[in-house]
Amino acid sequence: MAATGVDAHVPVREGEYGERVVAVEPGGVEYIPLSERHGRPLDLFWTWMSPNLEFATIYVGVLGIAVFGGSFLSVALGIIVGSAVGSLTHAIVSSWGPKLGIPQMVEGRAGFGFLGNILPAGLNALTANIGWFIVNSVSGAFALTALTNGALPFTVTFTIIVIAQVLVAFFGHNLVHAFERIAFIPLAIVFGLATIFTFTHANAGWGFNAKAPLAFGGDFGAFMLTAGTALGYACGWNPYGSDYTRYQKPDVKGPMVGFWAGFGVFLSCIVLELMGAALATVAGTKWGPNVLPTAQRAHAMPPAIYYATLVCIALGAVAANVINIYSGSMSFLTLGITIPSHIRRAIVAVAAGVLGLVIGYAYQANVGPGSKYESFLLVITYWIGAWLGVVITDYWMRRGSFGDEQVFYDRAYSNWAGPLAMLIGGGLAIWLFADQSVYVGYFAFHFPQIGDMTFVVGFILTALIYYGLRMSVFRPGAREAVGGPART
Repeated sequence: MAATGVDAHVPVREGEYGERVVAVEPGGVEYIPLSERHGRPLDLFWTWMSPNLEFATIYVGVLGIAVFGGSFLSVALGIIVGSAVGSLTHAIVSSWGPKLGIPQMVEGRAGFGFLGNILPAGLNALTANIGWFIVNSVSGAFALTALTNGALPFTVTFTIIVIAQVLVAFFGHNLVHAFERIAFIPLAIVFGLATIFTFTHANAGWGFNAKAPLAFGGDFGAFMLTAGTALGYACGWNPYGSDYTRYQKPDVKGPMVGFWAGFGVFLSCIVLELMGAALATVAGTKWGPNVLPTAQRAHAMPPAIYYATLVCIALGAVAANVINIYSGSMSFLTLGITIPSHIRRAIVAVAAGVLGLVIGYAYQANVGPGSKYESFLLVITYWIGAWLGVVITDYWMRRGSFGDEQVFYDRAYSNWAGPLAMLIGGGLAIWLFADQSVYVGYFAFHFPQIGDMTFVVGFILTALIYYGLRMSVFRPGAREAVGGPART
């Protein structure tokens, strides 16, 4: 079997966990032994559908119309293109999990080295435990506030959402998968009905709006910006990919693992983001910093469906943040921090929840115009694009072979080609192509119709730089198995 012998060379996750659902997953970011492997590729479909059936996904489509000023057609195309690219890369990294049996950020140590990997692991811990945590928790809290017509204040609804998601993430892998599978049923039914009603009230012939806040690139610019934000949302899951596939047996078909993970992200994103774009064209809807965005759905559907969607927006927010907290806690442990407990991952999950609760109370970040949500989605693509450039190129150069996998846990192992390539390639892409309110790159400024190309350029530059460095200055040692036979 593919992973035979690996157990003797790397830290192995302690304890017996098996397929128990209501049990705290032991360990942290160690290798999953073959005796603990279970699950099937199809399970990944709802694991990645449910987290995207929430309002933060819907609002990506709203941005294309209300903020970028695009026509419905250009926004729809941007959503499909951006989601497709982010889902494809998600499928690629997810497919590695069963073969390697380790979390996604730990896999990055091959391309970045143990210390160098602190760069992407740290960024991911911040993105998951603070960025996405706040975005999703607040949208869920606002849904509950709207559901009660303001009777429950934000602090109460926010606390309810946080407690629910931390509880599931605390128990770990098996409960996360089970929760997403159960949540998928009501989420799919309610949002399916909501999508139908929204499109019956939408204006599919909606044209370009030159007066929108960020309409300076014309309709093509709106397409590019929408594609960028949709890409940011979809590829925001990429650094978590193998976290949810590493328990599957190494002899499962990798392409099917990748397909179901990627398809789950793609289908959920395009359906809800297209619904968001349609919602923004419905007569009577308003979008502004002082408007409750979740309440705008009342203009597009009967009261019963509207109130059902508010409940599901809250449920979807929990489904999304269960994923964020679980993976964010493992990214934190990947930094090399040692916690002397057999439930160290669970402890970090609780700590992340407490931190997010405090920050949420303090800032009450909103998912809407004026909240910089569009900027947050684009910035995510900046570092993830460069990170993907390293890890995908490294995997390709090694032909998927990592020998006995000691490279993932050896604190003395270094590969400075990774962090250097990410900083140089990503930095150049930001300098030249970033399109943000605080900074606009040279090409984005002079050619606004191209939108924000930082992800694409950052990925390509970083991949080329990494390859060049590995073939010259930082040539791999014999034990790294670069160019060795592929593992089956």
